[in-house]
Amino acid sequence: MPSNPKVSLSVAMWCGSLALALLAGPGSAGEQAAGEWPQYYGADRMNISKETGWKAEFAEGGPKELWKINVGVGASSFTLRGGRLFTMGNVKDQDQVLCLEAATGKEIWKHTYACKLDKRSFEGGTACTPTLDGNRVYTVSHQGHLFCLDAEKGTVVWKKHFIDDLGGKRPTWGFACSPLVEKDLLIVDVGGKGSSTVALDKATGDVKWKNGDEIAGYSSPVAVDLDGKRTIIIFKGKALVGLDVSDGKELWRLEWKTDYDVNVAIPQVVGKTVFISSGYNRGCALLEIDGGKVKKLWENKNMRNHINGCVILGGHVYGFDGNVGGGKLSCIDMKDGSVAWSQGGMGTGMVTSADGKIIAIGEQGQLVITPAAPDGFKPTFKGKAMEGHCWVVPVLCDGRLYVRNNLGDVACLAMK
Repeated sequence: MPSNPKVSLSVAMWCGSLALALLAGPGSAGEQAAGEWPQYYGADRMNISKETGWKAEFAEGGPKELWKINVGVGASSFTLRGGRLFTMGNVKDQDQVLCLEAATGKEIWKHTYACKLDKRSFEGGTACTPTLDGNRVYTVSHQGHLFCLDAEKGTVVWKKHFIDDLGGKRPTWGFACSPLVEKDLLIVDVGGKGSSTVALDKATGDVKWKNGDEIAGYSSPVAVDLDGKRTIIIFKGKALVGLDVSDGKELWRLEWKTDYDVNVAIPQVVGKTVFISSGYNRGCALLEIDGGKVKKLWENKNMRNHINGCVILGGHVYGFDGNVGGGKLSCIDMKDGSVAWSQGGMGTGMVTSADGKIIAIGEQGQLVITPAAPDGFKPTFKGKAMEGHCWVVPVLCDGRLYVRNNLGDVACLAMK
């Protein structure tokens, strides 16, 4: 996404029936065991890994690099299951969906299709992260190609196009929604008139319901039990909306306008409350959903997520406040939005969490590990994880940290 109107945004390979069995369970992206990361921001999209026993302190050289490869231009993050890693990139106007051996980076399979790089005032390429569900992997291109692939072989099970088949409208910087699996449904944000949000049969691609007229945002949907209903929450281009998962009926909405419609961060749900944030000095808010009505508990400008979202732990919100080139890693109190601490020097960037710690990657590849504690910024490690321009959320899984820059360089770092 742009920072101003002109400047945008060793284990052997699992084989045969063993790999298939591992990939086939658990049955849903919403169920996550240790050693896996089935969708963008994790199974519940709260961006908290179940990893324990990993190392948060290193000597001056930092964590050991186990392998490094290039997967093509783009900002697709990683999903993992059964010793396999899935990601996307663009090489010479060809998108590629890659399945790699997580421990070594060795390619297992690759699915490609024509799709222009489209620099869009930044590096361009893919913006979505593959979603795993059983033996299926779902992917979306910035132009709207939607594929359901066999996770074992990489073959196409079914495909759709957001615009040609679902009536969608591409936002300025391309589609960025990482698909959500909710039971038998695949939920996507396509931004069309009468088809802003679409629910497909995850097995066949058939449309089950579609609803709304809002333009698409750059966030990804979340499924939660909220206000007595199973609810799909999506941060659209100009509003936050809650939809009934059964039929797509709108349950509630909050208008939320950000410059250039850059609503990117995934809404974070804690109890009856929803935390949202966006950049361009728009700010953040904590909302309470009750009886189909949205009550704003507080709103301020202490957390302004530009290209990624936050992590909520122990009643505090951790993330990068500010646009690309000028952000600060910050901690705010969830109850009133007040700043607990703020630390500059990394630009803006991305966070994830595990075992009570925050793992942060700055926009130039700086790596910082710090306790998720409101009493101050007390890093246990500060170093360099990656060269180049980094807008990609890191993933910690099975003792390894996976990091990536926008040009597609991927590094696997040993965290045990």
